[in-house]
Amino acid sequence: MAEYGDWLVVEKPAQMAAHPSKPGEEKTLWHYLGQLLAYELVNGGGISIINRLDRETSGLTLIATMRTAARSLCRQIAAHSIRKTYLAIVLGWPKEERWEVDAPISRQGMHGPSKIWLKQCVHPSGSQAFTSFETLARLRGRDPSGQHFALVKATPRTGRMHQIRVHLAASGHPLVGDKIYGEDETCYLEFIESGWTPSLQSRLLIDRHALHACGLYLEESGLGWEIPLPADLQQFLDGLSPA
Repeated sequence: MAEYGDWLVVEKPAQMAAHPSKPGEEKTLWHYLGQLLAYELVNGGGISIINRLDRETSGLTLIATMRTAARSLCRQIAAHSIRKTYLAIVLGWPKEERWEVDAPISRQGMHGPSKIWLKQCVHPSGSQAFTSFETLARLRGRDPSGQHFALVKATPRTGRMHQIRVHLAASGHPLVGDKIYGEDETCYLEFIESGWTPSLQSRLLIDRHALHACGLYLEESGLGWEIPLPADLQQFLDGLSPA
C-alpha cells in the first residue's frame, strides 16, 4: 500500500469484489478499506474506489478518502491523464507484436439473445472503447498438445465494462480462465450453478481469468507504481515453455 494524504494505492487480490453485491457480503475491498481507514471515516472521510477491478482481476487500485481527492482523480481519468497497464495471459499466439483495438462495446443482450446478462460485446452502437496491446512472450504447454499461450501487455485508453477481456476475445485471443469470454461461455453458467469443478479445471486451466493490473501512472503528478504478477499467474507461466 502507498498512502498520499487523502488518497492511496492498494493491491487488490483476485477473487475479491470491489463492493458487496448482495446483503451480508463482507469479504470485499470496500469492507477491508473500511477497517483500514476507520480513523479517517470517523473524522469525516469517505471511501471512493476510483478504478474498480472485476472480482477475478488482481492488481493496483486507486482509492480516495476525501471528496475533493475523488473529484480530482475522476477528472484526471476523464482527461486520460491516469494511465493503467495490465498483464494478460491469453490463448494462442497473436500475429502482431503490437496491435490496437478501436471497437465500441455494448451489452450483448441489447442486440440479441444472451444467456449471461452482464456479458458485453463489440457492437457499432456501443460506447467508444480503445485498447493497445503488446505481445511480450509466446509460450507452449509442456504436455503433448503443446497448446499455444502468450503473455500480453494491455493499455486501455477508455474504461468500459470488461473492455480488455472483450477486446482480447474480439482479437481471437481470450484470456486464459475467462468463464464468459473464453471459448465456451457455458463455463460461467456451470460455475454459477456448481462452483469450481474438475470439469471446469480441465477446460479453463486456472480458476480465474488471467488478468492483472500491474501499472498505474498519475501523469499530472509524475507518480507511478508497478507490481509483478501474483503467485497464481506466475506459477501458471512457470509451467509453460518458451516458443
